[in-house]
Amino acid sequence: MNLHKTNSKIWDNNPFWGLGFEFDPQWHLTDEQKNIQKNLIELCQTTLRTNAIESDKNLIFPRKNFEALASLGLLGLIIPKEFGGLGESHVCAAMVVETIARYGCASTAMCYVMHISALSAILLRHHENPFFKSLLPKINNEVLIGTIAYSDPQTGSHAWFPLSSKSEETEKGWKVFKKASWVTSGGFADWYLVQTTSPNFNGDYSNLSCYLLFKDEIKTGASTWDGMGMRGNQSGPLEIDGVEIPKDRLIGKTGEANKTNNESPDIFFLMCSSACWNGVAMGMIDIAVNHTTKKRHDDVGLRIADYPTIQDYVGESIADTNTCRAFNFQIAEALDKLTNNCDWEIYKQENHYPKSEKMSWLWQLKLSCSKNVTYLSDKMLHTCGGTGYKPALGIERYLRDAKAGWVMAPTNEVLKQLIGKLALLGPDSLDAWNNKINERVLNNEIKKMDKVKLREFGESLIKKSEEI
Repeated sequence: MNLHKTNSKIWDNNPFWGLGFEFDPQWHLTDEQKNIQKNLIELCQTTLRTNAIESDKNLIFPRKNFEALASLGLLGLIIPKEFGGLGESHVCAAMVVETIARYGCASTAMCYVMHISALSAILLRHHENPFFKSLLPKINNEVLIGTIAYSDPQTGSHAWFPLSSKSEETEKGWKVFKKASWVTSGGFADWYLVQTTSPNFNGDYSNLSCYLLFKDEIKTGASTWDGMGMRGNQSGPLEIDGVEIPKDRLIGKTGEANKTNNESPDIFFLMCSSACWNGVAMGMIDIAVNHTTKKRHDDVGLRIADYPTIQDYVGESIADTNTCRAFNFQIAEALDKLTNNCDWEIYKQENHYPKSEKMSWLWQLKLSCSKNVTYLSDKMLHTCGGTGYKPALGIERYLRDAKAGWVMAPTNEVLKQLIGKLALLGPDSLDAWNNKINERVLNNEIKKMDKVKLREFGESLIKKSEEI
């Protein structure tokens, strides 16, 4: 077989100690994107990876890493060049997140995912908003970190259902009320994409609106985060108690967030968080490859890498992870094709949501990538043995970070149900906002009632109808 190991991947002026580019799907990247990748790998080596250890040990938000990313223009990765950004694509966004997570810092990568996702919502609706246009050039230049506040303490992983929120229209703008249970970068981000029910809310929780708020307008339990992994994230609760904001802080129009979410922030979150888990997986494989090819058992004259069992572990992990990476880049390319390489000008057109049709594929992507990194993290620990159990090797930090993938909303249990119901019962069965009556279940329960129960049930329904 005409296969060879490449030494073109450089780390601290030497050949990289993990897997070479022959195991990376480089054909998805343009020359310009490969240059971004090269510079980012170097930045990971000089700055991000060292700071990751500090963030993990001392629960420090990775602002220093964001400042470093801004030196490469990466906080403006998807901002059009006319506003001082790099004007890059979905493919490039996936590559950047994966690279940060693999070679640098998983916490930084996940905080960056939230930044890019929140930024995408502004870009979707910046065209007729002078304030948003004035903000965009400042994002990278002033290192203004964004994040998303969508979760709700009463609805858990059903982050699309903001039960503990509302907004009101005022003479000056909008009054926003919000409680969120999990906000990545909470209290440390400079600006927040906040989802609430709309000012004209009438009981339909699909009537959603999104607003932009700044750090001094929200309350958080900053520095209270103490998770098993992703310890730099500073994820925690957030509260907004009737803060009044100007009219131009509304993202688009009232009531359209149930559509714009599926077109922009949700798409970027699912795609880029999947890239994060792929990066964590590859980072663990890199460490395992480096360790097992150097560690020897002198009694039998073998390296750890010489054992067939270890070869099986590593080979399967590479194949499974590259399957997930290929899926990720395939989805990213599909999104680029639908949007002319992430051209935000296409959204000047009313009611134009081309990416939304791919949502079920993004569910499958997140499920696949987070499931892979969960299983792989255990296998790579087994590969490294007792040495991997100690912090010095670095694999235990990656392992703890990896476990966040499965439980981060939407959790894998929720995703499996969404995908399964969609396939078996059709789109109407999803009923995300609890609006549709399941007449089959209702009629089946009624059949179980005797005359007394039927009468009681009927009277209760009449009473409820009078209260509406």
